Amino acid sequence: MTNSMSCSHGHWCTDALLGVEGVHVSSVTATGTGLVLGVETGEDVTGCPDCGVVAVGHGRRRVRLHDIPCFGRPVRLLWAKRVWRCPDTDCPRTTFTEEHPLAGPRAKLTARAVTWATDALEHFDTSVSALAHQLGVSWHTVWHGIRAEAARRIGAASRLKGVDALGVDEHVWSHTGPPGTGMVTGIVDHTRDADGTVHARLLDLVPGRSGKAYADWLKDRGAGFTAGIKTAALDPFRGYANAIRDELPEAITVLDAFHVVKLGSAMVDEVRRRVQQDTLGHRGRKGDPLYGIRRTLQIGAEHLTEKQASRLDAKLTAGDPDQEVTLAWQCYQKLRNIYHARPEQGRALVTEVIASFPTCPIPEVARLGRTLKQWKSAILAYFDTNGASNGPTEAIQCRCRHWMAYAEVLVMPTRLGSVLFGVGCMDGLSA
Repeated sequence: MTNSMSCSHGHWCTDALLGVEGVHVSSVTATGTGLVLGVETGEDVTGCPDCGVVAVGHGRRRVRLHDIPCFGRPVRLLWAKRVWRCPDTDCPRTTFTEEHPLAGPRAKLTARAVTWATDALEHFDTSVSALAHQLGVSWHTVWHGIRAEAARRIGAASRLKGVDALGVDEHVWSHTGPPGTGMVTGIVDHTRDADGTVHARLLDLVPGRSGKAYADWLKDRGAGFTAGIKTAALDPFRGYANAIRDELPEAITVLDAFHVVKLGSAMVDEVRRRVQQDTLGHRGRKGDPLYGIRRTLQIGAEHLTEKQASRLDAKLTAGDPDQEVTLAWQCYQKLRNIYHARPEQGRALVTEVIASFPTCPIPEVARLGRTLKQWKSAILAYFDTNGASNGPTEAIQCRCRHWMAYAEVLVMPTRLGSVLFGVGCMDGLSA
């Protein structure tokens, strides 16, 4: 279709559909692979960028661009780009081509196509391959544009404005190579809104799982950023704790409640396996008393049904002659109760646990007590921060794994890794 009918206000109908200010559609052709639109700008007069003399026309150069899909089909723009010549013989510039926000020099995608693709990765469960198919280009073409746009977004200073709470955790980026080589450190925004709800956002991924990786990232953000951080949540990893101590001295360090309880759960399992070996001389098998309640031992006492409680008592009586598993389970329940109690009672339980566990004759309970004692202030901080935890960070990590499966990008996270996730693919995630 050529020479489309004019709409109101002197615009072509197809110009309104294209929606790019200053660009007019001269022709529309339907092909087997999509739509081809001939476009040109309305620029009639321009000056030489070097000397400012009014330039004269020097023909046109056709540039092919891929735009966002329209009517379910890929769209290509055939831009008749004006070439200008400077008439001033003393000017070092002879010819130059016009410029327009439609697309940058040597671009294959329009600027809005790049924005559209990046927004799709940011907000929806889509893949680079799917976007490439919709745009009618190769995977590498669309990824080249997304990478540049993502780098621009992650570099925006406004992304970190207003952040006052952080979470940190390791993430397995690659499962290949020597142990530890595929680990990265993820930093997540835990800032609460006016209603006290956390809307988790992935801020960055940096290579390595170490305190240095986290400390260096905090240093790079500058004193203006670190001074505003009030709360820093983490899992029980001393490397991250040291980074918080050194770079966020004014922040309250909070140990994640889930991981505290998980330490207790692991302790019960360790005692059960040891007693199993001591009494029966082999690993748990079907029919062994303790093996049969391995899952029940992980359940909170308040959630046990009457049948489960009776079965638990019977199996412990049969398979726990010295009541070590029983005592370990009771210690685990007391640890769980910390996070089900009111703040004042929870603080008292923390003090009680840390005072009693290290002297327990069961070695696994004593070891757990010594670990909790080292983290006492970070555990108590849970009650001073309205229940702050590292749960939002864990939620982001789950989304990262899901997004990586869609993204189809298998590169190690140097700055590119930060671009992949830090661009804000989790900006809309609430946790």
